[in-house]
Amino acid sequence: MKRFLKRVACICGAAGVMLGIYLVAIQLTGNFAAVVPGEVYRSNQPTPADIAAYAAHYNIRTIVNLRGRNERAAWYRNERAAARRLGLTLIDFPMQADERLDPGAADELARLLRDAPRPILIHCRSGADRTGLASVIYLARIARVGEEIAERQLSLRYGHIGIPFLSPAYAMDESWEELEEAAHSAG
Repeated sequence: MKRFLKRVACICGAAGVMLGIYLVAIQLTGNFAAVVPGEVYRSNQPTPADIAAYAAHYNIRTIVNLRGRNERAAWYRNERAAARRLGLTLIDFPMQADERLDPGAADELARLLRDAPRPILIHCRSGADRTGLASVIYLARIARVGEEIAERQLSLRYGHIGIPFLSPAYAMDESWEELEEAAHSAG
């Protein structure tokens, strides 16, 4: 039994190390992905060089910053300057990864994503949690894709770890479940 438990511990430890390496790797590569090619893309906090590259390669016209306006932070000033220099629209929509998004704010975000010039780049700090929820909202409410496909945006693939009671970012999963339930009861 001791040997079995030791093997299980080794396997769990190795899996944890591999998960950690994966999460670091997606952050180092920008956690960039297409939500809907030609319409909406997602990433972690882009540098000015990232913004220029995304604008050139994907014709990005709007950046939706889910971290909110923060004039004192260098990342924000750099992002705003890069957007201005490239003629991009910058929209600040503050969200917290550890707080549920209320239905009114979700409606506002959906309107913003529907009406903003496309292609759009959506980002937060890591591109996993808030960006995942915004991507699900876009897919479900605007692109009108099925629930199963939309929900893939809130997954480990993008670094989102939504574990009830253990992960503060589970608030994004709870937000989506509430929004989804409200949509089903209204329709």
